[in-house]
Order: sequence, then C-alpha cells, then structure tokens
Amino acid sequence: MNDFKCTQCGAIGLEPGFVEDSGEGSRGYARWIAGPLERGLFGGAKTFGRPRWQIEAYRCPQCAHLELFAAQQT
Repeated sequence: MNDFKCTQCGAIGLEPGFVEDSGEGSRGYARWIAGPLERGLFGGAKTFGRPRWQIEAYRCPQCAHLELFAAQQT
C-alpha cells in the first residue's frame, strides 16, 4: 500500500495496477499520447513523432475509483 488519497471518497492507500492493452500488435499496457486525437487514412490514430507515456493505474479499495497517471516516457 501507499499513502495516495482517493479523489473520489478520500480513502488512503490505493492499490497499484495497470490498464491492459490487448489489441493487435500491442505491448500489453496502455500509453498516454500528447495532443488531440487525429485519425489517419485507415482510421487509426496518428502517433508518429509524439511522446508516449506509460499509464500507471491505482484503484481505491473503498469505492473502486481508478486514478490514472502518465508516469514514465516510453
């Protein structure tokens, strides 16, 4: 446990975890990409040249609220 505080209910001690990305060709974890969503020719997101940050997730054991943080550039 840690001393993170839930922004929903105020409980202390959030459970660490991650948001899984199981799409085709994925790395297994979700990433945050800066800037508005722009779609390419085939409908996928344009991401070339944009910084990517790994998402860390924490779940409140009291109310199950998720807190997400863009924690580490990948």
